[in-house]
Amino acid sequence: MRKRLNDMTRLTKLILIAPMAILGMVIFCWIGGEAVKLLWNWLAPALFGLRTITFWQALGLLALCRILFGGFGLSGGGSRNSRRRMEGRIGERVSERLAERWEQMTDEERERFRQGLHDRSGRTTPLDSNQSA
Repeated sequence: MRKRLNDMTRLTKLILIAPMAILGMVIFCWIGGEAVKLLWNWLAPALFGLRTITFWQALGLLALCRILFGGFGLSGGGSRNSRRRMEGRIGERVSERLAERWEQMTDEERERFRQGLHDRSGRTTPLDSNQSA
């Protein structure tokens, strides 16, 4: 069986796999739509006095929730990756600004900054060497 599958061309594999993928998507949509419809029709009328919905309305509600909130991904949503990218951008920008400020400092200001970083007791601020009460 494996040898036969390896001997097939890419087009033949595509012709065999494409209908199964389409069927899988249809089944997934049907299960999702039915689940939303059953849950809505079970909970919403009793809790909030709303009307019951049809399968197509449930499928539309499922699509709307997907657009608004993400999800359906194997990693559990797209917000994690975008948050990680955003934190990376913020970190890069902070590093750039610190480097710019460091370059603009005089040697005396740099030394006061270093002393302030080493003194973690809270008695001095990084750029002010005056004792605070």
